[in-house]
Amino acid sequence: MLAKDPDLSPVKPSDRFARFGSLLRERFSLEEDKQDEADVIESISRGIEFRGINLWTLIFAIFIASIGLNVNSTAVIIGAMLISPLMGPIMGIGLGIGINDLTMIQRSLKNLSIAVFISLLTSTVYFLISPLHIAQSEILARISPTVWDTFIAFFGGLAGIVAGSRREKITNVIPGVAIATALMPPLCTAGYGLAVGNLYYFAGAFYLFLINSVCISLATFIIVRFLGYHQKAYPTPDVERRVRQTIWIAVLLVLVPSTYLGYQIVRKTLFEQAAKRFVTNECNFEFRQVVSYNAQYNRKQPRLELTMVGEPMPKDSINLLQTKLLPYGLNTTLLVVKQGSFKDTEIDVDALKSSITDQVIKYSQSSIARKDQTIDSLRRYIELTQHGMLPVADLRNELKTLMPDVQTFTAARALVMNANKTTPDTVMLVYARFSRKHSMAERNRIQKWLQSRTKSKRVKLIAE
Repeated sequence: MLAKDPDLSPVKPSDRFARFGSLLRERFSLEEDKQDEADVIESISRGIEFRGINLWTLIFAIFIASIGLNVNSTAVIIGAMLISPLMGPIMGIGLGIGINDLTMIQRSLKNLSIAVFISLLTSTVYFLISPLHIAQSEILARISPTVWDTFIAFFGGLAGIVAGSRREKITNVIPGVAIATALMPPLCTAGYGLAVGNLYYFAGAFYLFLINSVCISLATFIIVRFLGYHQKAYPTPDVERRVRQTIWIAVLLVLVPSTYLGYQIVRKTLFEQAAKRFVTNECNFEFRQVVSYNAQYNRKQPRLELTMVGEPMPKDSINLLQTKLLPYGLNTTLLVVKQGSFKDTEIDVDALKSSITDQVIKYSQSSIARKDQTIDSLRRYIELTQHGMLPVADLRNELKTLMPDVQTFTAARALVMNANKTTPDTVMLVYARFSRKHSMAERNRIQKWLQSRTKSKRVKLIAE
């Protein structure tokens, strides 16, 4: 009997899982290139204080961000986010909670409050003296925070603290985190709300800033605990309990409203998409035209308004159109059809002009496309015809020079279908009548001349 090789013994499933787990731990380990804990804490602590250069840098960044929001320049806003030093005290709060350092938490909160006050004051002053007071798209994009802003800030905070805990600093991470989490623009938007007296703008933008701040601090706290940083002891269990309760309250205040707002935005987007599909597919009429539509989402009663011109739509047809809303998920939507003369109906003139212009452009494009197709067809026909035509008169005169006894001559290309082939062959058929009978050598000479002259290898000569 041969001894069994232990290396060839079957691997147990538990061993496979153990190897796979070991591979994952090695691949995702954060121990490699890990910076000393004291150095990380010292680095974050230095960024907490807002005095001197940090404070002036913050003020300059606020002015830049405010100008970018005011003139609707994305590039300027991104530049301000890269300059902003706001990440320091926010990460300091997460680090202080992670290592149970109440002094660091209090210092971070104090400096963050100073930074927020200076930012709001600076942006408010700017927007008060600015001659531009229209809320541009960059401002409007920061007054309705959602749960996606929570995710962005959280994962951005994770990337920031992981990069900050390395000896070899990843230079592109911190700028990317500053752009993704966008701490500066919400504060400037809140200042705009105060300057124009719009509390809705102020509340929405400031809530977005709170979302970003809490999520970055939470991400910092999680990574600090994951890396196993040394934790200080709380003075009393009561203090520890209050800190934990404060953390949970802050997280819930961020997650619950933003999740609800995100859910409503998803429903609104789905409603608008369904309304657009309904108008595109079901509102194509022969004697009337939908010049505009307005999809108004409401949690209780969504509303879809159609503005039509042309022949009035009967009430039965409107009722039938209402029933067609069901397959599009618009069963609770109220369909309102505005039609009739311009005197009876409020027509959006700009929408009407746009609709008519679109129709004219579509008609012109289709007309041009049809003409192009016709021109291409005629061109191909002419090319084929010219290719198929032969200079019969010239061939006859040349042949008469070679063979003076020729009496009748004609030539044409023809398609010959062989029984063994699926595609026809092109053959040159030549018919000629001579006053005398030619020898085989003379016939071959005429055949070769025709092949050379017509550039066709397949020439069928019928001579009499």
